Amino acid sequence: MTKKEYLNQIDSVINGGQYKDNWDSMKSVPVPEWYKNAKFGIFIHWGLYSVPAFNNEWYSRNMYIKDSPEFKHHIETYGEHKSFGYKDFIPLFKAEEFNADEWLDLFVQAGAKYVMPVAEHHDGFQMYKSEISRFNAAEMGPERDVLGELKLAAEKRGVRLCASSHRIEHWWFFGNGREFESDICGDFKEGDFYWASVPENNLDHYDIYTPEPSKEFMEDWLVRTAELIDNYQPAVLYFDWWVQIKAMKPYLKKIAAYYYNRGLEWGKPVAINYKHDAFAFGSAVLDVERGQFASMKPYFWQTCASAATNSWCYTQKNYYKKSSAIIRDLVDIVSKNGSLLLNIGPKASGEIPEEEVAILREIGAWLAVNGEAIYDTNCFRTFGEGPTQIKEGHFTDGEEKQFTSEDIRFTQNGASLYAVVLIYPESGVVKIKTLAERSHDFFSIIKDVEVLGFDEKPVFTRDNDALTIETKTVSSANPVVFKITID
Repeated sequence: MTKKEYLNQIDSVINGGQYKDNWDSMKSVPVPEWYKNAKFGIFIHWGLYSVPAFNNEWYSRNMYIKDSPEFKHHIETYGEHKSFGYKDFIPLFKAEEFNADEWLDLFVQAGAKYVMPVAEHHDGFQMYKSEISRFNAAEMGPERDVLGELKLAAEKRGVRLCASSHRIEHWWFFGNGREFESDICGDFKEGDFYWASVPENNLDHYDIYTPEPSKEFMEDWLVRTAELIDNYQPAVLYFDWWVQIKAMKPYLKKIAAYYYNRGLEWGKPVAINYKHDAFAFGSAVLDVERGQFASMKPYFWQTCASAATNSWCYTQKNYYKKSSAIIRDLVDIVSKNGSLLLNIGPKASGEIPEEEVAILREIGAWLAVNGEAIYDTNCFRTFGEGPTQIKEGHFTDGEEKQFTSEDIRFTQNGASLYAVVLIYPESGVVKIKTLAERSHDFFSIIKDVEVLGFDEKPVFTRDNDALTIETKTVSSANPVVFKITID
């Protein structure tokens, strides 16, 4: 199908569908129930940047910035850019150990309900089979349809296959390479790997770049995304930042309407993730990158965070979070009506680093015991109590939060109220002020209290100060869950 034919098809689907390409039409798109109930998914950053495995997944941009660590590393390791550029990593990306079934077995063991591979990063190398550009994993490098293999493996295990697109930043991602003699210097055409490589004009990368993307580039983005939607039918479509720029608004409306109408045709509701104000509120699911909210929200939201604090992709010097800290973040996020999308970064070979394997298995072991306090739950009247204040917003997860034994989070499912103690006290005595007699937040009768994963039967009393729960043998480095049966 030619680009013009695909653009006509997009218009045809929108014109004949329920959703039109305007915010009024999409102002209240329902979030799929499975998504709100899933609570935990796996993000995957894996691509050409996994070959140099240096600093982070922005290597493809930064290696062309003079005086950057990546520039120096590239010269010392691979030689001058005119002789060995980013494109020359393609034949080195062999993925010889990639096994989609093994990956999904691990994700299931971790307790994940959905998986979100990066289908195309800023570098423009598609991790799926495409007719739009030959620079894709099915034709080059691994010569395998990575996204397709993951989709089959996920569907066999009842895990939802999602996909993310970071394509829009490709407009300027290689632009610095035009400032000196490199393989970026050339007249590239639509479909070429280095098209368009517009110079950044020395602006900070969070600024809105000039010039805006050309009509040809934005139409290419639109068609690429539609092809991804049609060929892989992702349950959730994630967009990275920079799609919020003014020039992209008409194209965002088109792709959203197209995707939502396709979901109706398939007979399965779908969702879109976005950052900042890229989409009108209510038309998609807000994502908070490497951060979370300080309070409960009346709408469903998502945090995307990485197992490593310094990078989304594998590098030789990744600094990994503790699994217990990730579990505490998961509990906090779910108590506030959110979901955690946890990223891992496989090596170029397709091997998942042993540190990430251990983290995922430890999370899964906790969820195997305490998952009923996470999956399929709703928010309580209040998300929790305790002295620790959460720093709100993007990029706030650089340091582990110092929770205390007084920090407690709530979820609820029917007659079961779950109180999750984020740091269990050595004394074995937990006081929950929110559940005190005559509390403004809680008037129910407490019929029973049990502690998940332990044989001990807790002793509980209730007065006007707190619900007090006492245990003698309970001890854990991870959050401890009390299941409270109410009447």
